[in-house]
Amino acid sequence: MRLVVIGNGMVGARFVEDLLARDHDGKYDVTVVGAEGCEPYNRVLLSEVVAGRHDLTSLTLPTPEHPRLTVLRGTAAASIDREDRVVTTTDGSRHRYDQLVLATGAEARIPPLPGLDVGDGQLPRGVHALRSIDDAREIIAATLNSRRAVVLGAGVLGIEAASGLAQRGCAVTIVHPAAALMERQLDGPASSVLAGAMPDVGIHPRIGVGAEAAIVANGRLTGIRLTDGDVVESDLLVVATGTVANAALAQDAGLACGRGIVVDEASATADGRIFAIGDCAQPPSGAMGLVAQGWDQARALAERLTGTTVPGRASRVGAGGSDVVRVKAHGLDVVTMGVCGGDRRDDPTQRTLSLSDPGAGRHVEVVVSGDRLVGATCIGAGQVASDLVAAYTRRTPVPRDPAHLLLTALSPATAPVTSPDSLPDDATVCRCNGVTKAEIAQAHACGARTVEDVAAATRATTGCGGCAQDVCRLVDWLGTRAGAATSPR
Repeated sequence: MRLVVIGNGMVGARFVEDLLARDHDGKYDVTVVGAEGCEPYNRVLLSEVVAGRHDLTSLTLPTPEHPRLTVLRGTAAASIDREDRVVTTTDGSRHRYDQLVLATGAEARIPPLPGLDVGDGQLPRGVHALRSIDDAREIIAATLNSRRAVVLGAGVLGIEAASGLAQRGCAVTIVHPAAALMERQLDGPASSVLAGAMPDVGIHPRIGVGAEAAIVANGRLTGIRLTDGDVVESDLLVVATGTVANAALAQDAGLACGRGIVVDEASATADGRIFAIGDCAQPPSGAMGLVAQGWDQARALAERLTGTTVPGRASRVGAGGSDVVRVKAHGLDVVTMGVCGGDRRDDPTQRTLSLSDPGAGRHVEVVVSGDRLVGATCIGAGQVASDLVAAYTRRTPVPRDPAHLLLTALSPATAPVTSPDSLPDDATVCRCNGVTKAEIAQAHACGARTVEDVAAATRATTGCGGCAQDVCRLVDWLGTRAGAATSPR
């Protein structure tokens, strides 16, 4: 059976890897059409590259070598003929399919700001999005001659980008028209604490103020005029104002599209031969914009198409733990999960408790329903954030008095325990990939002695990277335990 996959990014590449690993009967011959000319890479860590904490080569994701796999890199799909079941690429080649998977992702949204479009969709010199590996290269190069930078948008990516620019020596202003930073995850009080911590790491926040125009001279950015009349001088602008699903190919083929390609819970479009996964898809439960959701869709679709399941790997789409957000920004410790943000609905069954200490740069809020933690916001909370993530993802009962969750010094009887020794075997360590403690222990028993070894064996740490410290601690603990077991008595 001929299977064509359009898109060779994080989700498309993962789907192909999962499908081929499950296709024991040799049912599929797979052709991947990828517009980018490079190997698939971890887009989530691009901000870490800008910050200098990762190099570009470390982002590469594996591509399986398989006799039934053909990968066409640097080749863009031009059209889909659903009646003839053919994908035509921009070089004129035609690829017939029996089933088609769209993993076309999303592109950076560029706001219609005067001064940003210098013709033919080109941006002025000094203006960049951060969506591709080429974007990261260009931003790094630009910081060599830039000392003043502006970031438009203070969502997760915007804050991470601002942190990366500050790490490279730029004086950074982050401009955000909403009333709160990261408003999907933070309410007003939490945003205020985060904004108060930003100047200490070289970031000046402008909240509740938008950009009115880009000031350009001789084709190069010189500043940004804000809606309050202020002008922020700048020779570098990074646009982080969200993404737009790459759905034009599907729409031109007559498939239903809204914010993305409309699919059911099984990732199927109205055309039963065509599926969509990742950032380009619009499932009934909504798109979270997190790689964990896309990878879960990829795995579930691979299982569906091959008629296989992996024991203990039930679908995690929308499940507790797949919506944990950890901001990767030097000096800004922000973790959110579940019910959070200023726009959450009023639910009388939920109790909300908070501790806010702006002077110390600390804010913790927990949301409890019954005896379960259903949401939390943690800024500058350190170990408390780790404990809350453990309680949330493991769905452990909260203390009788949930106020104990807000404290750093919890009694042993009520504290969520995150040390490797007391972590249950089925506890999820890497949320993006659903890797458990038991799977990491098994990899260690088979010879994985470093975090890199564990990543190669289990995929742990290859998503957002937020679990790297936990995996490192677990590997060290496993090594110590193995040493103790083999030492003479």
